[in-house]
Amino acid sequence: MSLSITLVGGPTALLDIDGFRIVTDPTFDGPGAYQLPHVKLEKLSGPALSAESIGEVDAVLLSHDQHSDNLDHSGRDFLAKARRVLTTEAGAKRLGNHAEGLAPWANTELTAKNGVSLTVTATPARHGPAGIEPLSGDVIGFVVSRRGGRPIYISGDTVWFDGVAEVARRFNASVVLPFAGAAQTRGPFHLTMDTNDTIETARAFPDALIVPVHTDGWAHFRQSAADLRATFDALGFGKRLKLLEPGVRTVIEE
Repeated sequence: MSLSITLVGGPTALLDIDGFRIVTDPTFDGPGAYQLPHVKLEKLSGPALSAESIGEVDAVLLSHDQHSDNLDHSGRDFLAKARRVLTTEAGAKRLGNHAEGLAPWANTELTAKNGVSLTVTATPARHGPAGIEPLSGDVIGFVVSRRGGRPIYISGDTVWFDGVAEVARRFNASVVLPFAGAAQTRGPFHLTMDTNDTIETARAFPDALIVPVHTDGWAHFRQSAADLRATFDALGFGKRLKLLEPGVRTVIEE
């Protein structure tokens, strides 16, 4: 069994799982501004790797399509390079083409020519406090399960809530990628995990390695990877936190 992760920037990471190449929430634009219906988002830094350098991938795991910090212009173009695009049911309808929609707890198989397969299960996500759904829209996370190995959990844009706790009850994940950064756009509340939420997630998955993404590159991210490091170290969880250097392929020892 093998796993490596390369942080591209923001929520975007390239995962090599037993030979399958998977990208999370593709964002490959350079710095710039995005005017959404109710908010304006500002991207502060470009990707550590270009879409061209990554090339074709087996799948994109897209937590949601409606926000530019999770799918920007170049990210939309990148979807065509993926053999499969897995996202929310609403997002698949908007994106069309070969995007596939999954409801929470639905699953599908990724299969290689040599017969090796991965099971991808969509997981619940809530993009902010209770009641935010009509404003933020549908979001999902993903669990990637392997034969002979423990699962990998990718939270998608979510805060800590009962849905994340249920993922922990159902899956004994060895690696968790929380979408952190304490994103804040509409008011004094967070739309993604802050340091407290990330600690709660670490407690729910008591022996998983915590590998955060979604901590850099956008003006509306209120907390950084350094904030996570300080929090985890202060609370005695420091050995379980793995911070990635952008653009550097990191082999994860499980």
